[in-house]
Amino acid sequence: MGKSGSSSFRRILLTRILLLSIPILLMGEYMVYRKARSGVLTTARYNLMESAARKGDELEAMTEMMRSNLLVSSQMLGGRTASPTTAQSWVNQIQAWLPAPVQCVQVTAAMGTILGSTCGSAAIAPEVMKPMPRMRATGSLRRTDVVISPASALPESPGFTPHQDQLQLVFSVPIYDRTGRLTAVLQAQTSLQRQQFGSELSRQGYTVVIDQAGIVLAHPLSDRIGKPITQPPNAPVLEYVQKSAIAGDRDSLHLFEEDREEWLAGYAAVKMPVSEGQTQTWVILAIAPISTALTEIRGIQQVLLVLTVALLAAAALATLFMTRDLALPLEKLGRYALQIRERAVYPPMPKNFKIRELNQLAEALEVMIQRLDERATELETAWQEAQFANQLKSEFVAITSHELRTPLNAIIGSVRLVKDGCCDSPEEVTDFLQQADDAAMHLLKIINDLLDISKIEVGQIHLNLQPVDVEQLCQQCLRWVQPLADRKHLTVAISIATDLPEMHLDERRVRQMVINLLSNAVKFTPDGGAVRLSAWPRAGAELVPEHRPDRSPINPKTLYLCLEVTDSGIGIDRQHWPLLFRPFQQVDASSTRNFGGTGLGLALTKRLVELHGGTLSFDSTVGQGSVFRIWLPISTSGSDDSPIAKNAT
Repeated sequence: MGKSGSSSFRRILLTRILLLSIPILLMGEYMVYRKARSGVLTTARYNLMESAARKGDELEAMTEMMRSNLLVSSQMLGGRTASPTTAQSWVNQIQAWLPAPVQCVQVTAAMGTILGSTCGSAAIAPEVMKPMPRMRATGSLRRTDVVISPASALPESPGFTPHQDQLQLVFSVPIYDRTGRLTAVLQAQTSLQRQQFGSELSRQGYTVVIDQAGIVLAHPLSDRIGKPITQPPNAPVLEYVQKSAIAGDRDSLHLFEEDREEWLAGYAAVKMPVSEGQTQTWVILAIAPISTALTEIRGIQQVLLVLTVALLAAAALATLFMTRDLALPLEKLGRYALQIRERAVYPPMPKNFKIRELNQLAEALEVMIQRLDERATELETAWQEAQFANQLKSEFVAITSHELRTPLNAIIGSVRLVKDGCCDSPEEVTDFLQQADDAAMHLLKIINDLLDISKIEVGQIHLNLQPVDVEQLCQQCLRWVQPLADRKHLTVAISIATDLPEMHLDERRVRQMVINLLSNAVKFTPDGGAVRLSAWPRAGAELVPEHRPDRSPINPKTLYLCLEVTDSGIGIDRQHWPLLFRPFQQVDASSTRNFGGTGLGLALTKRLVELHGGTLSFDSTVGQGSVFRIWLPISTSGSDDSPIAKNAT
């Protein structure tokens, strides 16, 4: 790491970094600009497609509203248009009542005479009256009686200046008297509103409307209105748009106008019932020039230009500083590495360099050293854990041996007393034999718990699913613990729901779980206390907030059989809850030794209930008692797709 080569090193860095960074920087700026432009155009096309759909919906809503209003007006005018004065008064009221886009309302007699008009004496659309039936059956008019036709010219009305690029429509509805004779025609002329310019135009666009025959009804260029789409320019594109829109497609595309300026367009189609028995499909386009859509990108261009100049200057300055300052940090790191290799006590790590990569290298070296220290700490911790595990094993062996010797000594003592003839009466013999039998059953239970835990650990335990009467099973469990409860003068109660179905369960394993919970409740409940066993169906939603050792997902809609054991015993401190279901581990050594037990009951119960596809929940308060609940999913059939059947196999 001598400094003789530092000059050459800096020169190489300076030339190569600049030669590589500047072209990449310029290319990156260009790619960012192209990506931004593509994103803006994509957004504009999507906005125009959505705008075309909205315009179509607005057109449908406006036509439906005009139909409804004109039908009501026609019903009101029936038989009241005899004189021009009356008709003129009515059209003035209708003009004020109808929505704002309506510029002209006329009532024309059946013979063609204009009885009332809000826009002069020129007829709006005289030709629509000819096909209307002169007579019809009496009754209410239907919406199909309203005829919709494009307007050839928009008459001027006071306070209104028409625009040629608006969609001009004439709504005509016949007026029949009470005898069903055509007396007049009510007509209203309306138009779509002009689109705004600026940013609003880039999102909504100009409106273009093409009818089913391919005639342009509305266009931002007035000379295109009334012409077929087969005329240039854009004839192939517009024909494709009309075909796709009529087929039900909604999309966006590029258009090219006469001046070769590129336009964007989005299109959609609407169904227009223009007269009775005739429905046309009109194509609605929202178009905007690309120059308008790209208005927002001009600011991005300016930012990119300023950013390019700034980055070029920054790259040059950074290269100069980096070539000057890179050698010294490398030497510091080299010296630090040598000191680590030669010394047992690590020196301070050099930090806060001006180059990020060198800081990362320094941090990596520091992390490596820290990990070496952590590995040493982990080895020490593992050794301590091994000692703790060995201590737990010794405690478990001591507790288990004590629990095994106690019933074994009772058996041996009772049998020898009987064998040696120390009994004074047959009743005393029976009593000793009963004590031996009770101790033998207790010993068998401890051995079975140990075997079951070991079988579950290696996956060799299997369930034997059979139809089970839950109420009968609960009664059997209660009878088993009743003698234990009577010795402590405990009140034992049972509560069974009447609507429980017959379930497919492993009866022996479920009985084993319930007896484990009942035995714990009796054991840890002081004299004179109470123990209750309950069974009823509950939904999974009630299980979700429960305290559980197994946090597996719960379906709130699943129906469970809930077997609940409640006691008024000593309770369990919350800090000991994590130890409740660990096999071979006691929650409280002093408490356990006062009451006895190996600490396997809850661990075994948890494993067995999980084999049934269920879970275990609990709650406890010190000095007030505990409640443990077994949740088994209700399945009235032994089908293979049930959770219990899957765990059984």
